[in-house]
Amino acid sequence: MLASVISISIGAILINNFIFSKFLGCCPFLGCSTKVDTAVGMGIAVTFVMGLASAICYVVDGLLRNLGLEYMNTLAFILVIAVLVQLVEMFLKKSIPSLYNALGIYLPLITTNCAVLGVVLLNVQYKYNFIESVTYGITGGLGFMLAIVLFASVRERVQFAEYPESFEGFPIALVTAGLLALAFMGFSGMKLG
Repeated sequence: MLASVISISIGAILINNFIFSKFLGCCPFLGCSTKVDTAVGMGIAVTFVMGLASAICYVVDGLLRNLGLEYMNTLAFILVIAVLVQLVEMFLKKSIPSLYNALGIYLPLITTNCAVLGVVLLNVQYKYNFIESVTYGITGGLGFMLAIVLFASVRERVQFAEYPESFEGFPIALVTAGLLALAFMGFSGMKLG
């Protein structure tokens, strides 16, 4: 069991990173990565929602299977994720208004973040038990946070670099993301378990 949890963790953070390997969750990745502080906040929010959604959706999946309503999984998962994001949004608005304002429109977009829905659907597809599902959700979120923080720190440095004027703005961000994805491809040769 411990070996399975370690394998899932390393796989979700490095080898099968949701951003650089599965290309899920690119909208908040590109939108909230201009400053490291904002990236850390978004990473923590996504990790929290992914971990909690994995736990709750595991239970919901079991209930739907017992009732013979497996075809309702995706709809039920989206509803669970939407409720969780609303709770996170209300918490941030009350307790950390500066982070709430910095995340702006990208905070409600966690609801439609395909990485969050992807993690719960992959939990069902891989037939993970409860511990493995929660582990995959949390470490998938940590992998997302690692990717967005690395990307934000590189983007902060690139602002002071010299590059052709045609790369100004979004094009240099895409080139940077591509180079980081290439670096993460080096982990794809790792074989665990």
